Amino acid sequence: MMRVAEKAKSEGNIKIVEDATCTFCGCLCDDMVLTVDVDAKKITKAKNACVLGKALFLNYEEEDRPFALIGGKEATTAEAVEEAAQILANARFPIIYGMSDTTCETQRKAVGLMDMLGGTIDSTTSVCHGPTGMALQGVGESTATLGEIKNRADLVIYWGGNPAESLPRHFARYAVTAKGMYTPNRKKDRTIVNIDVRHTKSVPVADIFIQVKPGADFELLWALRALVKNRHVDPNIEKKTGVSMKTMKDLVERMKNCRYGVLFFGMGLTMTRGRHFNSAAILSLGSDLNEYTHFIATPMRGHGNVTGADTVVAWQTGYPFGVNFSRGYPKFNPGEFTATDMFVRGDADAGLILASDPGSNFTQAAVDHMKKIPMIVLDPKYTHTAKLARVAFTTAHYGINVPGTAYRSDGVPIELRTCLDSKYPSDEEVITAIYRRVEQLLIAKKRSKGANNKRQKAA
Repeated sequence: MMRVAEKAKSEGNIKIVEDATCTFCGCLCDDMVLTVDVDAKKITKAKNACVLGKALFLNYEEEDRPFALIGGKEATTAEAVEEAAQILANARFPIIYGMSDTTCETQRKAVGLMDMLGGTIDSTTSVCHGPTGMALQGVGESTATLGEIKNRADLVIYWGGNPAESLPRHFARYAVTAKGMYTPNRKKDRTIVNIDVRHTKSVPVADIFIQVKPGADFELLWALRALVKNRHVDPNIEKKTGVSMKTMKDLVERMKNCRYGVLFFGMGLTMTRGRHFNSAAILSLGSDLNEYTHFIATPMRGHGNVTGADTVVAWQTGYPFGVNFSRGYPKFNPGEFTATDMFVRGDADAGLILASDPGSNFTQAAVDHMKKIPMIVLDPKYTHTAKLARVAFTTAHYGINVPGTAYRSDGVPIELRTCLDSKYPSDEEVITAIYRRVEQLLIAKKRSKGANNKRQKAA
């Protein structure tokens, strides 16, 4: 709360919070100026916020809900912590899923909890940029911060993404119309290319639009790599990709002769035919181009702190998502230890959903299994998943009620500054309480098992 005071100005019952961070998307814009009606507990103005940021701040309202529900009945947070701890301590193959809309401090506690339980930890990355995480381990990444891109990039390529709708301030703050140190004339100093399977709302800002056939991204990327290396490309590639050889060669010349180029890619690559092969191809293309100029390739991330989830899980386990601890050490295997797959197969016998709502977007087979096992949910809202949970905690909203750390899509950590107090506990407080109680239960279980073994030997 001290951090809030440093950047807050009060006038009667109105408080102005400067340099607040919007946690709606991966841009994590940290230049918000929020006007807060303290008495009404409402944010009345959100200067600098985009349409998504305004929806987050101006529609924020703390619901008057029970602190927790157990089996649909009202309970205290302490009672719910005990129930959740009993569920997890007695589970044989528990899983934590979500984590993209909470603080890094909470994410760290979640990893520790699953490590202690020998369970599995997975984030929403597994259903968005998971293939990119897999590709990074194989081919690496040529990357940079969004600030460096704003100041230096004169060729910006968006591939398989629609930032105009998903990341509205991406154009203005970082890549298209942003004024940079070496791009003082904004868009006039840059060439913008959009590559996608259809016309989106992002296309009008582009100088060049290249429409590729659905499912042919990998072939086009591989052809571009070949042309960059001056290799022969089969003319039939035009029919396969829907892109003419003339267009490909023109793009290659622009990429090789720019001063500083960037490839931004979205889920149009990761969640279509090819998946991690697509991500590996575009990351490799970025690396290839560094033989001629400075070029980077970087994913556009959606949820506020999904990059933080990858970062935290990776620095503690060596892997970004889909990590299992049942053997006593971290094991990474997407498809085996990713949440939707574990629920569909019926592997998990308990689940803890942290700041996510898979009940509204997972496959029906996965949701059907979630209904059969004890589920624990932490969320400020009463979500679809909370409705089918055995234990549902009401928690405070990170970035509005709760301070902490979140990672921008380029891997830059951002400090969150709060603007409103909440009567509900934070995700970190609840996870910490569950961790401590589970630890006690496991120690007691271990001692009981040791005592039984001694009795058997004595007999």
